[in-house]
Amino acid sequence: MRIESDVKLDFKDVLIRPKRSTLSTRSAVDIRRTFRFLHTGAEWKGFPLIAANMDVTGTMAVARALGRHEALTALHKHYPEDELAAFFAGEDGRRAFYSLGITAADFAKLAAVSKRAPTPFLCLDVANGYSEKFLDAVKRVRDEHSKAVIMAGNVVTGDMTEALVLAGADIVKIGIGPGSVCTTRKVTGVGYPQLSAIIECADAAHGLKGQVCADGGCTAPGDVAKAYGAGADFVMLGGMLAGHDECDGEIRYEERDGEKVPVAMVFYGMSSETAMKKHSGGVARYRASEGKTVETPYRGPIDATMGEIMGGVRSMMTYIGATQLKEVPKRTTFVRVTAQTNDVFGAS
Repeated sequence: MRIESDVKLDFKDVLIRPKRSTLSTRSAVDIRRTFRFLHTGAEWKGFPLIAANMDVTGTMAVARALGRHEALTALHKHYPEDELAAFFAGEDGRRAFYSLGITAADFAKLAAVSKRAPTPFLCLDVANGYSEKFLDAVKRVRDEHSKAVIMAGNVVTGDMTEALVLAGADIVKIGIGPGSVCTTRKVTGVGYPQLSAIIECADAAHGLKGQVCADGGCTAPGDVAKAYGAGADFVMLGGMLAGHDECDGEIRYEERDGEKVPVAMVFYGMSSETAMKKHSGGVARYRASEGKTVETPYRGPIDATMGEIMGGVRSMMTYIGATQLKEVPKRTTFVRVTAQTNDVFGAS
């Protein structure tokens, strides 16, 4: 047993310190980024935000909506083969990740879909990215899909980030336990404060010319801004994008003035009892549920929420004088606001 005494921080522990700027309007900044991916040489340009591959948010309707904002969606794993093939054969498939686990059935389904349609973005998604089996799976997918951009995770430390990049991942997904409907930290005692995880893993990935995706922990547009400031190349959102028309959650209605009005939508973690009952027949006897089921307010079309998120990022950039999103980490200084209010941390 050993104890690390270095300070580790979450989004709530810091604020971004403003800096003198010549920018006078939010319209003067560019929130898009262009990436060239390590293992394929492929380029992508857009707003680097990804809807999480959860049942509620990782839908084809969300992908179509986010595509209008030049953002991405990781589809959930449970669409049937025919629907996936039809989707990826169309224009919308160019802005979505095909998500899979590491079972034989997952690999067989990917092979079948890839024969019928291009799958340019792949998301290998497991709760615990620290197993040798997962590394082997990343290597296998890289060998079998050499032209695909691969995102793999989840991990929270620099050493495993480097291992995944070297195994074939272009983007490493960062986060264990920070999500709003994830209970891994409570159930297992395992996790890592998300802001520090992003800073450390981004440093590791960028040293090898890979990228990272901050997955979980954002509850407001300011948290998305902090994630970019910490060095995240992409930010993945679940709860912030739940509750919209394009999502697939069960809607609860209330009667008002004689009409049924939508007021809330069910949202749950993919390791929750709800998800495991839906897709696996229940919680296996050898494991515990590591997610919860909640209701999130019904929020109408997703475009309004995307406008708030993108507007928040633009505003942050004007506060620190960054004209392009890629400049944000170099211009970010975090001020610690918990415990010791006079601590200042540079993210770059």
